[in-house]
Amino acid sequence: MLGAIIGDIVGSVYEWKNIKTKDFPLFRDDCFFTDDTVMTCAVAEALMSGGGRDDFIDALKKYGRMYPDAGYGGRFRQWLFTNDRMPYNSYGNGSAMRVSPCAWAADLKPAAEIGKLLAIVGKRATLSAEVTHNHPEGIKGAMATADAIFICRFYFGGYCRDGEKSINDDPGECKRHVREHIEREYGYDLSRTIDEIRPTYRFDESCQGSVPQAIIAFLESEDFEDAVRNAVSIGGDSDTLAAITGGIAEAAYGIPDRIKEKAYSYLDEPLKDVLERWERFISK
Repeated sequence: MLGAIIGDIVGSVYEWKNIKTKDFPLFRDDCFFTDDTVMTCAVAEALMSGGGRDDFIDALKKYGRMYPDAGYGGRFRQWLFTNDRMPYNSYGNGSAMRVSPCAWAADLKPAAEIGKLLAIVGKRATLSAEVTHNHPEGIKGAMATADAIFICRFYFGGYCRDGEKSINDDPGECKRHVREHIEREYGYDLSRTIDEIRPTYRFDESCQGSVPQAIIAFLESEDFEDAVRNAVSIGGDSDTLAAITGGIAEAAYGIPDRIKEKAYSYLDEPLKDVLERWERFISK
């Protein structure tokens, strides 16, 4: 969850001023959290409240109204500030940028069957998305992102079935599992490289036009910071791309303390409180 928030903060200053290089200050004084952070915290709040459909709706509306100027899309903003509780068939990447808590709410157990665990993650990711983004592409983007995060948690954490060799010390093999699963289950093309994507990539707020690119940014990374830099360097919807990538990279690599501490300095007390309660919630 924090990885998504860090990606959002780092990418915030480049959304409308894209930088097509990895050579940039990771945190600038004018960085800020956006709707990506607010809605990620809202999803965490919903899961802590029970994870039902109404819990997601209530939390999204509560936190959205607490931060009315966080940068929401037009249709989401309209939904947010009315009493309407019905979805509006969006396929925007908002469903993917906020989904990371769904992949952390599932318990990991030694010798677990990853397929069964992914089914649980998928149900939560679907519900978190479809309260607003009920278009098939909106749901798919959330599910693919949550799956990528959970697969990293599973394999980088060394949780394997009986008789299966642990691959937590082989990042390349873990990433192969991510790539093959996402391509097989969701049909995303993950064959291009960052260098191939970067020159012509433009702003695209759809799931289908940003989630694959964000996953590729992770697949080409060496560590958490490198993953976020990859995502920002693509251009386009920089904060959301980096939020999606950051959520995956956290599960794979963890987050260096220096980056955690700096990120917290950009958050206010209500958002810090959600993060602190979330840490207690998932550690039970």
